[in-house]
Amino acid sequence: MVYGDSVLVINQLNKDWSCSSEKMDSYYAEIRMLEGKFYGIKYHHVVHDQNQLADHLSKLGSSRAMIPPGVFVQDLPTPSIKEDKEVEEVPPAEQLVLVVPSPVADWRKQFIKYLISAEVPADKTEIERLVHRSKLYVLVDGSLMRKSAKEGILQKCITQEEGVKLLLKIHSGSCGNHAASRTLVGKAF
Repeated sequence: MVYGDSVLVINQLNKDWSCSSEKMDSYYAEIRMLEGKFYGIKYHHVVHDQNQLADHLSKLGSSRAMIPPGVFVQDLPTPSIKEDKEVEEVPPAEQLVLVVPSPVADWRKQFIKYLISAEVPADKTEIERLVHRSKLYVLVDGSLMRKSAKEGILQKCITQEEGVKLLLKIHSGSCGNHAASRTLVGKAF
């Protein structure tokens, strides 16, 4: 689920409106390429009155104030796209093809290595990221577990492949699961 406060951008991504500038075309093409890395994506507009949290976070980032626990900040010193980049038009037939990502390395390995032997990557930024994020993880009988933010409940960390199998199992059946999204998330956890 992607939430945005710009009616223009959200409607363009939902293909309700067309892009009217070359710069927006470049961002649009970049987002369309990134969509292939997800199993599904939906864009939702958040009206300004319901966007106080995002406003508060943006003010924290711009003021360099103390960042609350559980909030991650990433500085983007340059634009995400190059303005002189040519936009490649994707034919509608190719947009409908489901792209299944190739198996990726087990994302849990870096956390397990760090928790067992304090082994860290060479990159300073990666070290800071790993140390910061690893505070939410613990090892229980050799299994990586994540502490939930509010209740502190331990949740088992699984590989991407196991996650896909779990979601397929939840959605399996003659008609699939027609429960609300919150119920599906609860089943997965």
